[in-house]
Amino acid sequence: MSTTQEKSASVKGGEFIIKESSAANTFIPEEFNEEHLMIEQTAHDFLKQEVHTCLDRIDAMEPGLMPSLMDKSGELGLLGVSLPEEYGGFGKDFITATLLTETLGAGHSFSVAFAAHTGIGTLPILYFGTPEQKQKYLPKLASGEWKASYCLTEPGSGSDALAAKTKAVLSSDGKHYILNGQKMWITNAGFAEVFTVFAQVDGDKFTGFIVEKNYPGLTLGEEEHKMGIKGSSTRQVFFSDCKVPVENVLGEIGKGHLIAFNILNIGRLKLCAAALGGAKEVSSLSVSYANTREQFKLPISKFGAIRYKLAQQAIRIYACESALYRTSFMIDELEKQKLSEGVEHSKALLEAAEEYAVECAMLKVDGSETLDYVVDEGVQIYGGYGFSADFPMDRAYRDSRINRIFEGTNEINRLLTVDMILKRAMKGKIDLMTPAMNVQKELMGIPDFGEPDTTLFAEEKKYIANFKKALLVVAGAAVQKLMMTLAKEQEILMNIADMATAIYVGESILLRTEKLVGIKGEQACASQLDMMRIYIHDAADKINIAGKEAIYAFAEGDEQRMLLMGLKRFSKVQPYNTKEARRRIAAQLIHENKYCF
Repeated sequence: MSTTQEKSASVKGGEFIIKESSAANTFIPEEFNEEHLMIEQTAHDFLKQEVHTCLDRIDAMEPGLMPSLMDKSGELGLLGVSLPEEYGGFGKDFITATLLTETLGAGHSFSVAFAAHTGIGTLPILYFGTPEQKQKYLPKLASGEWKASYCLTEPGSGSDALAAKTKAVLSSDGKHYILNGQKMWITNAGFAEVFTVFAQVDGDKFTGFIVEKNYPGLTLGEEEHKMGIKGSSTRQVFFSDCKVPVENVLGEIGKGHLIAFNILNIGRLKLCAAALGGAKEVSSLSVSYANTREQFKLPISKFGAIRYKLAQQAIRIYACESALYRTSFMIDELEKQKLSEGVEHSKALLEAAEEYAVECAMLKVDGSETLDYVVDEGVQIYGGYGFSADFPMDRAYRDSRINRIFEGTNEINRLLTVDMILKRAMKGKIDLMTPAMNVQKELMGIPDFGEPDTTLFAEEKKYIANFKKALLVVAGAAVQKLMMTLAKEQEILMNIADMATAIYVGESILLRTEKLVGIKGEQACASQLDMMRIYIHDAADKINIAGKEAIYAFAEGDEQRMLLMGLKRFSKVQPYNTKEARRRIAAQLIHENKYCF
């Protein structure tokens, strides 16, 4: 085995770069149990019957419609799936919550309202609230009697959340905090009863508060006019001497950042899940339309240019899904381990999600960009009708765009990916130095070709191992060369993040396919094998391009030539006929008349 690889049953957050995961320890969607599938079906039926039948009315913001849909989802128990039973929820595991979010992700504006309520609206109280706060708010949030909202962003602080200017001052009698300021882009604001609000206590202590809609001094702006998710209530929230009881401080004074950032880890993974659900819906619509739309006396699904698009949509979706549930399972397993060690429920999932914060950031980027790719090609497949508001691609295209901004922009998440990996390395949580030094030695030595391994997946496993070496070559040299100034070289950091994401998703699709072949056999998984091989071959090009851009930016002369040689060596793959593989994938989609993987 490679010196940069070390087999491990439980890979820690960010360790995928230096350790080899096993298919046996990877969860794949094909392993959903009966309960998972039952909840998925309930959510799917709800969407088809209650949401998809009134999308235009939702987008027109028909008064009372969205709250009524939230009420109905509450009656079905969908709002409380991941809340503990003691607060009126079902207490289901993290994989169940992820699958529910994915399924409802095809709900356009409704999925945004649902995700905001069950995620950033409810989870801060669940994980940081006092016993009294939980007992007061969570049962009503689980049932849908009360709706939740989350107030972090301000006109002058978006990505820089800690720069918030909303102030909170303790009243003279010590019974209330007086809030003054404004928040903007607040989802669900128009009908929420409960707001999680962040403000600066005494001007410099970033703190969370639970604010009820009827508290004096809280007012709302008009509904925002948006490019997409038009049916999602988005308003400014104003606080003018708003009196909030001291018992409604959420968490500790000055520790609001712990709430904001920890909740975002879960939110990023959930956003990937919702984007995945939307992408599957659009893929199915694209396949169905291509089968019925005729040009030159043939269905357009007969043409190679369209088959490429249909296949590539499916490949991106299958790869993203592989990474999503691989990560969800790792978080779920770590949460259960922490609970068994006596960590209280309110901390176990947060700590587990924080461990995999790197992976959550990468998933957010990959999920949102997968959906953007899928809807863009969906519009193209529909042609002129794709541009018509009377056909589904118009709404899908507009609604998709916000996902690259939500939960931290994709630029911020790319920068965070590398920043978090390097910080973990500096703290000794990940040993990047030893593998990086081993790769440097390997570059200086004579390649050991050894005996060829012709077993299934051997070639792809070698590619992934080499991709990791390519990342270590580029990132290691960048750190050595730029040292403390690397943080200012955002273009290089984003190049490295793109390499890391391609590796993580590529390894995930490999692990899933390997496990699936072990369950169903090679013949039954022909399309999955094709998708895996195409993705990894495409990843080689992405890694090579991103690596070259980074190297060109910080190295020159002999150093540059050496690094480029290493990058080429470790991103090299054997020729593979991706055209024929894509045609085979498209043929299965066309036969099934929907996304079918």
